[in-house]
Amino acid sequence: MRPMREQDSVAAYLVKAALHGIQDSPERVAAVLHQAGIDPALLEQDDARLPATAVSSFWLAMDAELNDEFFGFDSHGLPSGSFALICRALIQEPTLAKALAQCFKYLGFFIHDIRGSLELRNGQAVICLDSSMDKQALKGAAEEIYLSIVLGVMCWLIGRRIPLNRARFSTLAPSLEATPWHWGPLVEFECPRTEVSFDASYLKLPVIQDQAALRSFLRSCPQWLVVRFRNNGGIASKVFRRLRSQPSSEWPTLKELAQELRLSEQMLRRQLAREGFTYQAIKHEVRRAIAFALLSDKTISISEIAVQAGFQEPSAFHRIFRRWTGESPGQFRQRLWRD
Repeated sequence: MRPMREQDSVAAYLVKAALHGIQDSPERVAAVLHQAGIDPALLEQDDARLPATAVSSFWLAMDAELNDEFFGFDSHGLPSGSFALICRALIQEPTLAKALAQCFKYLGFFIHDIRGSLELRNGQAVICLDSSMDKQALKGAAEEIYLSIVLGVMCWLIGRRIPLNRARFSTLAPSLEATPWHWGPLVEFECPRTEVSFDASYLKLPVIQDQAALRSFLRSCPQWLVVRFRNNGGIASKVFRRLRSQPSSEWPTLKELAQELRLSEQMLRRQLAREGFTYQAIKHEVRRAIAFALLSDKTISISEIAVQAGFQEPSAFHRIFRRWTGESPGQFRQRLWRD
């Protein structure tokens, strides 16, 4: 895992939602926020972000306050130490597929109001959430945190990032838009239920972690929430937005981009690597984002989408799109309109 950087931050609305269990006790709220070094005034700003280090401290403080690693979102809760027990069992599994199935089973022993399951559709692995939460205002944050826990553990188990292809949330859209490596290039809200999908081939990868790695992971596990909601001011996000703002034919080389950012080419590579990216991987993410965005526009042909997304041949676009979704662009577009 990479260490947290000073510019990492987390959306304040998630912290505000996590305080719901003690909101009737201003003294307890003040004590937890003081311990974490969080200014209460920031929680009243819809678009505010909080330092990652402070949110990590907040996570630990709330766990101690509530004896619940799920912040009291669930009617039964996740008692302190449960997460460690679950992870200790998961590293015994041979593949991600088996570990994920066990993860949902073990979480279900403790968390009753959100149930996770796995479905396979057209070459995609789809994590589905069925929620029975009474307080709809808290449902969005609870589902995001649940998914962050599951996805963070998944990535750790196989030692690599798992890019999402699509996310559908049952709740209203938050005020801040995340970059595609948070929830994938196609994000929808107010859907029948919450789902996220990724290439099913990842399920075949082996679990590579052991007891020694687990001890290190548990010391910094709050960081995984930070990783999924980290600041859009990171260097990878800046590069993503830079490429997204102009046609692919005008994208700079890595050397030209480094000069723009007043960095050496080697330093830019190093900074991107610390965030888990290469320049080529970000270009790939931008192409995905362009393709998915344009497919929702009925006036643009699939051939033109391929060109605008930076593919020299429509056939290459069709091949890689099938790897992303298990469908052709035309099939995906028809289903997108139908949904």
